[in-house]
Amino acid sequence: MSAALILAMALDAVMGEPKALWDRVPHPAVLMGRTIDWADKRFNKGEDKRQKGVIALGLLILFWIVIAGILSSFGWIVQIVCAAILLAQKSLVEHVEAVAAGLRQTITRGRKSVAMIVGRDTAEMEEPAVARAAIESAAENFSDGVIAPAFWFLIGGLPGIVLYKLVNTADSMIGHRTPRHEEFGWAAARLDDWLNWVPARLSAVLILLSHGRPDLWRGLPTEARQHRSPNAGWPESAMARVLNVSLSGPRAYHGQMQDFPWVHPSGNRYPGPMQIDAACTVLWRAWAGMVLLATLIWLI
Repeated sequence: MSAALILAMALDAVMGEPKALWDRVPHPAVLMGRTIDWADKRFNKGEDKRQKGVIALGLLILFWIVIAGILSSFGWIVQIVCAAILLAQKSLVEHVEAVAAGLRQTITRGRKSVAMIVGRDTAEMEEPAVARAAIESAAENFSDGVIAPAFWFLIGGLPGIVLYKLVNTADSMIGHRTPRHEEFGWAAARLDDWLNWVPARLSAVLILLSHGRPDLWRGLPTEARQHRSPNAGWPESAMARVLNVSLSGPRAYHGQMQDFPWVHPSGNRYPGPMQIDAACTVLWRAWAGMVLLATLIWLI
């Protein structure tokens, strides 16, 4: 499985997500989203919403694992291609690079580009806030979109990566603490936290080791645990320390300012396009670290 992962990661790094293809056929993540939306509309009503959410998620997992099992029966090439489609290294880097390119033109273009990858309010952001948002997204999505899918492909093959992507997509759609989804999406949010526990910490390790800075681990676990997410703080803290920038901090959601603690508060609080470019370099070096890890597993 490690050899297949190496090939899948290389294919994703070269091909990314061809727009010409996904303009014609729906991406697997889109199809997953449609089934999640169907389950939300079908089951998220009446009483016992948490129990219904558990059952709905279980049925979705069963359905998609059966699909993955059928695809796996067609051989290694199909598995490698499917895994590459469910990895997101190149597309992540491209989206983050677009923010730096936008900022180099106008603040408006920078805001527009970062709005495509973050959920916070962007209309009033100044350049440092735009840059911080892009760098945070780079770190968190490296864990969610690259390392976690790769990890679960190593563990469970195509069914493993499909399971992860389904749960991660469900968390993004119904895992929010809103009146509609706090109960129904409870199972998706909790399972996503569990599935990301190891990958988030592995992402932090890869970021530090790929830069020869294991010394930066000191204090990182304590800082990461202060993050509002049980997992996102790990890659964010590692990224902040490698770049020596401060991340997180106050930001607005739906017009309301929220005072989140700073990650690496002693770092530079006024990053710009140059630091975003550096974050993209971090992504590729840490990606190479994961390829090296998979290679070592294959050789052993």
